[in-house]
Amino acid sequence: MMPLVPVLRCAVPFSLLLGLGLAAAPADNPPPALSPSNGPAEPPAAVNPNLPTIFIAGDSTAAHDSGGLMGWGVPFPEFFDPAKVNVVNLARGGRSSRTFITEGLWDQLLARVKPGDYVLIQFGHNDGGAINQPPPGSHEPLRARGSLPGLGEETQEIDNVITKKHEVVHTFGWYMRKMIEEARNRGAAPIVLSLTVRDRWQDGKVERGPGEYSRWSEVVAQQENVAFVDVTSIIAAHYEQMGEAEVKKLFPRDFVHNGPEGAALNAGWVVSGLKALPHSPFDHWLSAQGEAVPAADAALAHSDFLVWLNLPTPADAKLPTLWLIGDSTVRNGRGDGAGGQWGWGDELAPYFEAAKINVVNRAVGGTSSRTFISAGYWDRVLAMLKPGDFVMMQFGHNDGSPVNDKSRARGTIKGVGEETEAIDNELTHQHEVVHSYGWYLRKFIAEARAKGATPIVCTLIPRKTWKDGKIVRNKGDYAGWAEEVAAAEHAPLVDLNEIIARQYDRLGQEKVDPLFGDPHTHTSLAGAEFNAASVVAGLKGLPDDPLAPYFSARAADVAPYAP
Repeated sequence: MMPLVPVLRCAVPFSLLLGLGLAAAPADNPPPALSPSNGPAEPPAAVNPNLPTIFIAGDSTAAHDSGGLMGWGVPFPEFFDPAKVNVVNLARGGRSSRTFITEGLWDQLLARVKPGDYVLIQFGHNDGGAINQPPPGSHEPLRARGSLPGLGEETQEIDNVITKKHEVVHTFGWYMRKMIEEARNRGAAPIVLSLTVRDRWQDGKVERGPGEYSRWSEVVAQQENVAFVDVTSIIAAHYEQMGEAEVKKLFPRDFVHNGPEGAALNAGWVVSGLKALPHSPFDHWLSAQGEAVPAADAALAHSDFLVWLNLPTPADAKLPTLWLIGDSTVRNGRGDGAGGQWGWGDELAPYFEAAKINVVNRAVGGTSSRTFISAGYWDRVLAMLKPGDFVMMQFGHNDGSPVNDKSRARGTIKGVGEETEAIDNELTHQHEVVHSYGWYLRKFIAEARAKGATPIVCTLIPRKTWKDGKIVRNKGDYAGWAEEVAAAEHAPLVDLNEIIARQYDRLGQEKVDPLFGDPHTHTSLAGAEFNAASVVAGLKGLPDDPLAPYFSARAADVAPYAP
């Protein structure tokens, strides 16, 4: 039985781990060969068999320290409470998804796995290497660790120059699927991680690579319906905030492997991604250090979250576009129904003719009217806006959060006035002037109009909160304030808060319950479809509906809302 890995301590200050976020896309260049580590496994650590265990399967970028280099898996246990969960790092340097399996390392890990455990799987840095030997003229050492590129079922038979055995080599996707399936068969939950980021830069941007392996990791996770953490995007965003000169200090020997400081940063960013997973179990197992790390979706300011969120763009640039902006009640997570929760914006497109108008849902979960702007999401929409477009906005669910804290810092000043509050943002560590909810809505309206687009204001959808047999309305706060701004700015208003609440009242609690994917805020798929139809009813009830020319036949079945 393979010995367990010790829980090693890291002396890197936690101040280096604050301010976590997400970023962009993988590069196309092939990965370099990483130095193998063929030594014995570390001596065993004390592991409580009565606790769940988080296992790490990966290569040298997660593995034990060697010669001043350190993988993120070494400081990773510091973020968890050993009285609640074990952390066992079985990553090994030099391995690919293929050789981690063929050398028996995966079987040794699997032998320790029990129901309720988690297995973090991160490979790709070495999968682009030689399948059986380096190409002629190469200065690479003799290795046979590469996997076939892609996710298919292709195979290649070889006589392995290292093992001296006949071997059938499969694709990267095949090996990843094998690990996912076998972890599940043991009753564990596999979680796929994309790659760490190398110190390779061009035009001020760090490489999102290497190769296609981060993207393939995500696709495999989607195909197998397992959780995925875009570690590449998280790290890349922060490297670019730090700048090339500072990032180089994290790589003491080469452009792939971190020293202790970089390992500590990467470990914290992996934790931030795990905390951002829907219904994340990791929140219950964290140490004080882990609790201080904000979830990745709570640390969006000044980072590029686009690829992780899979935010769409117009299918046909020649057509007008209906842009949707808002929070998770409009688009939850990646818009893929994670955790059984959907936003109404994900179900709106069928009510419009695709040949006449694009419907592009750019809402981002966790944002308020303020952080949708400060995190850069509005600027990205503005950059794509053109005359003849439409912008439908719905905020308010998160605007009542604290104005300043270390976890989200997303609240706005209540009301519609011109009051401001100057803060030193505890999350972004930047000075910021915070405005009222109404001020931010006016900003969306004015800037959309300046681009030649038509703004449409929506009041926030109601939560599943009942009082005296009726759904609680928000007329005294965010719904009322949105209505007030729309009237003052002469912008069309779709009063979703009232439209949906009236229907919920008629249906009653028993029939409304299945329309929600959580206790009171986020809708199920059925709820998202219900609310999307309510949006159409609200639009059709406007005195002069600007979107009427673009409705599909499906919209004909929706009756206009009559106040």
